[in-house]
Amino acid sequence: MEYRKLKDQEDDEEAAVGGDAIESLRGKAHSLTNVAALGGGTAIERSKWKRKSFVTFALTVLTSSQAILIVWSKRAGKYEYSVTTANFMVETLKCALSVAALSSIWRNEGVTEDNRLSSTLNEVIVYPIPAALYLVKNLLQYYIFAYVDAPGYQILKNLNIISTGVLYRIILKKKLSEIQWAAFILLCAGCTTAQLNSNSDHVLQTPFQGWMMAIVMALLSGFAGVYTEAIIKKRPLRNINVQNFWLYVFGMVFNAIAILVQDFDAVMNKGFFHGYTIITVLMILNHALSGIAVSMVMKYADNIVKVYSTSVAMLLTAVVSVFLFGFNLSLAFFLGSTVVSVSVYLHSAGKLR
Repeated sequence: MEYRKLKDQEDDEEAAVGGDAIESLRGKAHSLTNVAALGGGTAIERSKWKRKSFVTFALTVLTSSQAILIVWSKRAGKYEYSVTTANFMVETLKCALSVAALSSIWRNEGVTEDNRLSSTLNEVIVYPIPAALYLVKNLLQYYIFAYVDAPGYQILKNLNIISTGVLYRIILKKKLSEIQWAAFILLCAGCTTAQLNSNSDHVLQTPFQGWMMAIVMALLSGFAGVYTEAIIKKRPLRNINVQNFWLYVFGMVFNAIAILVQDFDAVMNKGFFHGYTIITVLMILNHALSGIAVSMVMKYADNIVKVYSTSVAMLLTAVVSVFLFGFNLSLAFFLGSTVVSVSVYLHSAGKLR
């Protein structure tokens, strides 16, 4: 009996020691797992930060250079190329980029119901409306520079935030917060302040025609954006590149019609690419890549990136315009652009409430 008790005690002690050893090994393994996970998590976070930084930088450069390239493409105050052909090339390039993205998806994932190009008539028939709206808005984008400079355009372009917000409320029945309504008022005040002109008899730098074109562009951009979002959300599983493809195809069709109506003689006599320079080519690339950059922001970043890019782009456009076009960076413009930046931030923050 005594022997058996001693034997049982020894077995219990051995079991306890073995259990402690196993627990120790488990603890070490768990620690190693945590370290590996932490390292992996850090690598993932670092990758996300790099991608977000790249998207922010790309969107800021593209946004700030857009107006500068349009103004720079002029010769003696006018466009020597046909703006309709430039607009057509922008839509063509965006369409090609969408097809390239789809080709990559087809190779990796195969062709599915959600990423194939073939569509029903009911699905495709909705795209001509936003395509036509974008056509008019994009053409006005060239003609507005007869009345505003590049920095002024960057300021007035933010008016589309107001039109988009109001149309969201009317069409999509989305409620706007009090902060967003306050942001709209600040935005109007900032745009007006930035356009104050103390060196002339005119109170505002931009004449009435420029303001009207800016407001029309904002309404067109807002309505087209809201309408397009409604189309996209109608089929949320549909690949965005397929939806973009059909939008750009109709954009190409409408721009081809605009070429026939407005610039047919010039294209037939001088050629499709008459008057094109390296600046014109860069401008077309900028317009095409800007749309891609916005899509990347929606997918890989957040709304704060758009706010940051918009704010920096306004100031960067003004600084570059000082050296390229002799722009006068006044106190009114600086204060107005600051107010606009704050209003854009408040509007973004209001969405998160």
